[in-house]
Amino acid sequence: MTVSALSDRHNADSAKPRQIDLRRGGRALAGSYLYEGDKLLTGWHSHDVHQIEYAIGGVVEVETPAGHYLLPPQQAAWLPVGLEHSATMNPDVKTIAVMFDPELLPHAGDRARILAVSPLIREMMIYALRWPIDRPAGDEVSDGFFRTLAHLVTDALDHEAPLSLPTSEHPIVTAATAYTKEHLQSVSAEDVSRAVAVSERTLRRLFQDTLGISWRTYLLHARMLRAMALLALPDTSVQDVSSAVGFDNLSSFTRAFAQFSGETPSSYRRRVKRVETPARRRSR
Repeated sequence: MTVSALSDRHNADSAKPRQIDLRRGGRALAGSYLYEGDKLLTGWHSHDVHQIEYAIGGVVEVETPAGHYLLPPQQAAWLPVGLEHSATMNPDVKTIAVMFDPELLPHAGDRARILAVSPLIREMMIYALRWPIDRPAGDEVSDGFFRTLAHLVTDALDHEAPLSLPTSEHPIVTAATAYTKEHLQSVSAEDVSRAVAVSERTLRRLFQDTLGISWRTYLLHARMLRAMALLALPDTSVQDVSSAVGFDNLSSFTRAFAQFSGETPSSYRRRVKRVETPARRRSR
């Protein structure tokens, strides 16, 4: 996702994904970047390094060929080397990214993940800002630091947060998921089946066969992810968010949100708004 800050902005309009050299020709084993900016679409691309990105504030959305991921504040996104993806950096986003040469995490997998990082990893990522990814070379101190962080990240990859929606190349399912996400406030299976010109029975079968979940489950997860994004915005109330994602009453929304995320909407809202911006900011 850091490509939005480190690469040419015309990449967002590129039709063919390309690999980005985040080190800009440098030879460091690992490094960091702090992004602060307005809303931005990166376009499809991949990296020549592994990347973990921690959201300090704002919300980032990531799409890969396998899924649509939400990165809310105080969580981290893992993007392995070579994975094609696009990112939407929503307004007021602040993220810290740490990039690793593949040799530091040789068994990191090949898919994106959203991680609930430990306080130790968070503080080490903030500390890592003193070593930018595009510096000419590493040194004994920084290499040792990033090797330790890489070990911690390897362990964290086993603790994935359920903050993604599955995607499909099936044209009807693709159209149905898009319609569902665009009409979360009042959508029904009947509405979706009519929009994509299939019967409700066919719609439900296609979701189960291609995504592995029912349309109703997909709708619930889409509503919860959208609610998490909305709750992170300034000046939003839990009641407004509940209505925006299609719940008739606040108690039903609170119950569903707590079952999905493990905390109430109010406690989640308070937690994600208690963010601390690192004192050191690098700009370009």
